[in-house]
Amino acid sequence: MIVLSGAALVLPDRILTPGTLAIDGDRIVDVRPGAQSGSHAFTFDHHYIVPGFVDVHVHGVEGVDTLDDGHPVAAMAARLPRYGVTAFCPTTVACEPNALARVLQEVRLARNAPRSRSARVLPAHLESNFINPEFRGAQPMTCLRSPRAALATMPPAGGMFSGADVLAEIERAGTDVGIVTLAPELDGGHDLIRWLAAHGVRVSLGHSGATFEEGLEAIAAGARHATHLFNRMPPLGHRAPGLVGAVLESDEIAAELICDGYHVHPALVRAAVAVKGPSRIIAITDGTAVSGLPAGARAMLGGQTITAGESAALLDDGTLAGSALTMDRAFQKLVGTMKLSLVDAATLCSTTPARELGLAGHGNLARDAIADLVVLDQSLSVVQTYVAGQLVYSRTA
Repeated sequence: MIVLSGAALVLPDRILTPGTLAIDGDRIVDVRPGAQSGSHAFTFDHHYIVPGFVDVHVHGVEGVDTLDDGHPVAAMAARLPRYGVTAFCPTTVACEPNALARVLQEVRLARNAPRSRSARVLPAHLESNFINPEFRGAQPMTCLRSPRAALATMPPAGGMFSGADVLAEIERAGTDVGIVTLAPELDGGHDLIRWLAAHGVRVSLGHSGATFEEGLEAIAAGARHATHLFNRMPPLGHRAPGLVGAVLESDEIAAELICDGYHVHPALVRAAVAVKGPSRIIAITDGTAVSGLPAGARAMLGGQTITAGESAALLDDGTLAGSALTMDRAFQKLVGTMKLSLVDAATLCSTTPARELGLAGHGNLARDAIADLVVLDQSLSVVQTYVAGQLVYSRTA
């Protein structure tokens, strides 16, 4: 049994300080007030213990991109615990079917045979081939396809791959695909939402120029998620609320927010949380292979070279290409810059993503919950990370 004592425990509804948490096997078996001394207890006075962070949108970290050759998913899983991540969705940009098949096979292998001292690998998040070209950002134009043509299994032009080839890989992967981002206003978009939902995929709205009405229709068709709210979609207008307005209004949608203070202004982060509530907002990094690297570092994003800027990742032409954020810094930003409470910050980083992905027993500190948790110091920096009750990262190791 592992006993962590003396820290402030960030529970779903309050902070228990000082508190003691006991782990037996992969479960939390006790949460109680007060500190405990003795040879079997690890003392963490002036620390916090929070549920493990769950990042549902992360392309890479420390020089590794999901679409790299080799074993990038396993490499990411080994690197992410130092940032407090206990579970993550490996995320891809739009890519060719053979590249998609390769990364989905990587996901399957990592899920079926988890490596020690690593974060849990969850089903993949595909920022897919079915997004609006006008809102593609760093997504490669040559890989974008029509939902209507994909569903009609129309042959590709000029020897290129078809959208149907992409859907075939998604269908073949089964439960190893968790989230697919698409633009609902594209021809056949609503039919594709229904097709994906019928195959057990969580449909996310993003990289889209959808109107308010088109957004609501997409939600009615089965979309339940929004990809990096406010980014790569038209701005919220008082006469044309657009997709942002539809997402904010709908309780059926859980919305991602990149919480680096750059992609979305802190005031808008606070406003979104106030409108939807912490239980409908998911903090993400949209991290790339330059996350965890110094400014000026270069790496890859789906075969494209990116550079770590002071605030984000950039293509060589200056296009914003995701973030350089890690989940520990997202948590710090939510508390220090956005002025959220520790409880609300833990809800955004852990509880809401775990619940939305159907991870029973994850995302909170409670008796019989899965023992995925993070010990933070007073500056909210990661000291230890536990996955299934096992110490997978220690700052002093």
